Amino acid sequence: MRGPLTFALVMTLGGVVAQGHHSIAAVYDRARPVTLDGVVVEFAMVQPHPFLVVVVRDGGNVLRRRGELDNRWELEAIGMTAGTLKPGDRLVLRGSTGRTQPRTLYVLRLERPADGSWYEQVGMSPRIGFVRGG
Repeated sequence: MRGPLTFALVMTLGGVVAQGHHSIAAVYDRARPVTLDGVVVEFAMVQPHPFLVVVVRDGGNVLRRRGELDNRWELEAIGMTAGTLKPGDRLVLRGSTGRTQPRTLYVLRLERPADGSWYEQVGMSPRIGFVRGG
């Protein structure tokens, strides 16, 4: 009796956790790509998805934009750390604009021109060309 009860509990709780994670396609619109050239203000290596905040110039205006990256565990597995992106780093970001929040994007590629480092999301897997450490 204990085995079926444990299985039922695991399946029930697993369903609740799975519902908590959002669909990238539901939040971001791949049909509305954007490229930004900005400077990092904040980088947070958090669950479920690390994010960064950059400031960009739009004509005479300075805007804050938020970029969401792949999940933390996959980024750590390829060598990205909380110190990989630092305030003051200039980045070129390419991604999909938020459906309801146009100042957000899902980062598909970022480049740091100062040292040639890059990150990209390809299908379900991130790839990185960052200088390790940091």
